[in-house]
Amino acid sequence: MIQDEGYAFEEKVMQSALKTTATVQPGGRVEITDAQLPAGEAVDIVILFYPAGAARRSVRDVLAEAPGQLAFHTAAEVDTYLREERDAWDR
Repeated sequence: MIQDEGYAFEEKVMQSALKTTATVQPGGRVEITDAQLPAGEAVDIVILFYPAGAARRSVRDVLAEAPGQLAFHTAAEVDTYLREERDAWDR
């Protein structure tokens, strides 16, 4: 904490993140090697995995199935949609 003329400031340090893909080895072992990882430092690890046989879907596919189907293909489609929504508010 830094104090200056009666005010206290908390110094924030920006957190770094690393995204990588790994293959689970026999026995459930996962190994990550990257020069950016600081030797001897504690890190948090989150592992995301998908059920066997589950296909990964694109964001566009998910949005196409969502109520209202707000999957736009161009910026012009977004502009048109927003203009129509704003016009509806004014009614």
